Amino acid sequence: MPQKPGPYLTKREQQIMEILYRQGQADVAAVIAALPDAPTNPAVRTHLRILEAKGHLIHAEENGKFIYRPTKPRQAAARTALQNLLRTFFDDSVHSVMATLLSVKAGELDAAELERLQALIDQARGAKEPNA
Repeated sequence: MPQKPGPYLTKREQQIMEILYRQGQADVAAVIAALPDAPTNPAVRTHLRILEAKGHLIHAEENGKFIYRPTKPRQAAARTALQNLLRTFFDDSVHSVMATLLSVKAGELDAAELERLQALIDQARGAKEPNA
């Protein structure tokens, strides 16, 4: 009996999800047209079926074509993906993930971005403090 695919996305599956989040919905031809180095029609259909099996997409038939849509809003999917990443690669440590992000992007952060990050830290700190 075949196993259900895992939650992680391959590079091609990520590309397809990016297209569907950007466009909101698409048929196979639209996905192929938007993919870099587009694979064959059967290969794209296979990826779409896998994404459905993983729970990322649903489809409906419209005018004889399958129209694919994400099952979750982009922000909800991003939250789930980040939780999986945090658990898998950073032992659920926010410190570790932030240290890694800052080491990768340090030279690209301007003062406004650093202020926004500080505001998020201050907000998280405030949420932990007991009310007086």
